[in-house]
Order: sequence, then C-alpha cells, then structure tokens
Amino acid sequence: MAALAAVLLTAASLAALALIAPRAGAPAGAARACSAPALPGTTVRVTEADRGGGMMGSPRMRHAMRLSPDRTSVPHGTVSFVVTNLGSVPHELVVLPLPEGQAVGARALNADGTADETGSLGEASASCEAGPGEGIAPGAVSWATLDLPAGHYELVCNFPGHYLSGMFAELTVT
Repeated sequence: MAALAAVLLTAASLAALALIAPRAGAPAGAARACSAPALPGTTVRVTEADRGGGMMGSPRMRHAMRLSPDRTSVPHGTVSFVVTNLGSVPHELVVLPLPEGQAVGARALNADGTADETGSLGEASASCEAGPGEGIAPGAVSWATLDLPAGHYELVCNFPGHYLSGMFAELTVT
C-alpha cells in the first residue's frame, strides 16, 4: 500500500511539474532554461540585459539596456551567434550591415521605435531554438549561424525602444 501511494504521489508531482514548466510555444516572457548545441565556425557569445522597469528609449534609460558580444572582431566565413538573455524582458539579436561612415547606434528609427532592418543577414530571436521567433525569454538562449563576408556589422536588439536604449554593438569581420 505504501509503495502504491509513493508511485501515485510521484506521478502526480511529475504531472504537476509538466503543467507549470515552460515549454515550446510558451509566451515570450516565460523563463526557460536551455543551452545552445555545438555550432560551426567562430562563435560569438552575446549577452543581453536590462535593468527592468523604467521607460525604454527615454534619455534617462539610454545605456540601461546592454547588448555585449564577447568579441568585437572575427574572421570572415561561418560565424555562429549564441545569445543569452540575462534581462527581465524578451530580447533578440539582428545582424545588420553597417554602412561605411555610419556609427553604431546612429540608425534612423521607425515610428514604432525600431531600426530599419533592410539588409538583415539573420537573427536569433527564438527561445531555446535557432533563428527567428517571438523573442528570447529571460534566462533563455537563441542562436544563429551565418556566412559573413569581411566588413562591419551592427548587432542590435530591435524590439521597440531597445535600440534607442543602447542595445547595439559593432562587429568587424576581417
């Protein structure tokens, strides 16, 4: 009898955990712990963070959000980006060519507070998955592998207000 009770209690506990644990298709803000698989080429690890709360895009929030790659230069060819969201809201990573003479953080903004993504080479914005999605949930990772020719690129989080709040970095490909 005690063994049967233990089995039933264990089964009920596992069922309850399955119901409350985040899973594929969960809202973008749901926390999910995961890691990227082994990826080809040079790996650039990017952390994204925010201080939470406040008014994104306001002058006082400038640089309150961060997008930080672990390196600023990589050789041309296959480059894999592994993006970890250490913040409290969803983020993404979009890789954009940086026009000659243009500084990072200087892109014109659309009415919704996003930068023009024309020419985007790819993005990582799916929680616990590769490529595009609805956003990287807090605590989750996303990844993308791209073939990058030599040049200058801007890595951005292009959710409304995030670019203006300081979520950009330059990557030089040699």
